[in-house]
Amino acid sequence: MELEYLISKLIISESSRDLLEHLENDVVIVGAGPSGLTAAKYLAEKGFKVVVLEKRLSYGGGIGGGGSLFHKVVVDERGLGVLRDFNIRYNETSVKGYYVVDAAELMTKLASGALDAGAKIILGVEVEDLVVRENPLRIVGVVFKWSAISVAGLHVDPLFMMSKATIDATGHEAVLLNILARKNRDFGLLVKGEKSGFAEKAERDVVEYTGRVIPGLYATGMAVAALHGLYRMGPIFTGMLLSGRRIAEIVSSDLGRP
Repeated sequence: MELEYLISKLIISESSRDLLEHLENDVVIVGAGPSGLTAAKYLAEKGFKVVVLEKRLSYGGGIGGGGSLFHKVVVDERGLGVLRDFNIRYNETSVKGYYVVDAAELMTKLASGALDAGAKIILGVEVEDLVVRENPLRIVGVVFKWSAISVAGLHVDPLFMMSKATIDATGHEAVLLNILARKNRDFGLLVKGEKSGFAEKAERDVVEYTGRVIPGLYATGMAVAALHGLYRMGPIFTGMLLSGRRIAEIVSSDLGRP
């Protein structure tokens, strides 16, 4: 048997097995940024079947570029518990209560923490729609395709992935929330769009407003800011980490494992 054949067979068979396994899930998280990966770890640790879908071929969202390509980000003391849970190192600064974290380490260990907890991350997957049900109105899954299909401009029908809870962790774009508002007016959702920079208030508000949007659909991270018209905070990631942990608590409670 030729090695080339074996390579292709193993890749196709194992990838197909993963996809079949995750056509039904407890939780689908769309977006492998800081809040999505944080939520994935905490939910998977509670025994939920969690899959993270990311349209790019990398994870970390806006972490990788640090602050304008300077390779550090800021976290304040409220986020240290999350950093410790993920084994992420941090350095004290001359400003009391504020710490700096290496961007590469943050994005890498958030992803490895989610994977080690049992979550599945699938890269190169674009979510283009939601699966809805009536009586009562609710979200029960996502409609997905490989991102390369959109890049190539091909007209190809997508596939479906079901979930008990779907989390919009797509950041500033708030992809799922905007799909819901645009295509399903019966839900009465208005996505206000985020405001300009006001870091101190944004860091507090994004955590406070994190939560369930409608039955079956939740928002975390900057998608929360886009939904509620909150300010943005730039390369300080406390709010993102705490929002991810908070949405994991809410989803866990809703699904019956507080």
